[in-house]
Amino acid sequence: MGEQKKIKWGIISTGGIAQKFAADLAYTSNGECYAVGSRTIESAAKFAEKNGIPKAYGSYEELVSDPEVDAVYIGTPHPYHKVNVMTALRAGKAVLCEKPFTVNSGELEEITAYAREHKLFLMEAMWTRFLPPIRKVREWMESGRIGEVKMVKADFGFRIGWEPEHRLLDPKLGGGALLDAGIYPVSFASMIFGPHPRQVWSTAYIGETGVDEHFSVLLDYGDGKTASLNGGVRLNMTNEAIIYGTEGYIQIPGFLFGPEATLHVQGEEPERFVDDRQAEGYAFEAEAVGEYLREGLTESPVITLEESLGIMKLLDTIRGQWGLKYPSEK
Repeated sequence: MGEQKKIKWGIISTGGIAQKFAADLAYTSNGECYAVGSRTIESAAKFAEKNGIPKAYGSYEELVSDPEVDAVYIGTPHPYHKVNVMTALRAGKAVLCEKPFTVNSGELEEITAYAREHKLFLMEAMWTRFLPPIRKVREWMESGRIGEVKMVKADFGFRIGWEPEHRLLDPKLGGGALLDAGIYPVSFASMIFGPHPRQVWSTAYIGETGVDEHFSVLLDYGDGKTASLNGGVRLNMTNEAIIYGTEGYIQIPGFLFGPEATLHVQGEEPERFVDDRQAEGYAFEAEAVGEYLREGLTESPVITLEESLGIMKLLDTIRGQWGLKYPSEK
């Protein structure tokens, strides 16, 4: 792609997360929202009008068939990710798929194999990895500011009302805390220690609808390195992350949205990094994808396909400890 040509994005879905992604594209320098696809033309047209999108399609197949579309963002519910990703890949499109990548590691292995075989770009939309404060956190750690990292604590939980038909409480839609909320602290721990702990202990509360409403996980990576993670969809949490090292610690309030981070080093004044961004935050991952495509990359070095697969296998292990399966897996 030419240096000056903007990446033309096609969006599959007209839900809330797709709305946020579409709005944030306006803050990127190398991308633009060109098309949206939905299961009905009415939904697509309404979304397009609201967001000033030139093209609206009444099916996902029509969207990926548009030769002007360079990259496809997928924001549908979890169980549809695999088929939606394959629809886009088979059309030769670059794909950014919302987290969790798929419902389980078997599905992810399939789409990863196809993307690699056909040398197509594929990435999990773990947008928090690209936020300026999280990038600063990695910089602090890599430069040894807090010494050797030994412990991570991360929580993300919110309380939805009692709506049994809600997506987050519906097993058929991959509902529950782990895949929707919990993947953030799990991915955060993976960013620091990797996705392959030596031991995994976990517990969950399975609610009336058959999904995990909240959970706790303890990961042991050996050499005294551990991660304590919690998530919930019917339980408000502090949503804070703390990284403890031998020489200090890093505190990230509201780590999911990453508005700021503070470095605490023994014997020094705290160093606070504040992000004054105007965008909600999805613009940073979209900008990164645009750069990758211009560089001819087929995956992100920030969150590789191998790491995403490792994270998904870890999620499988955790769910296995609870005996929790989704209807689509039976």
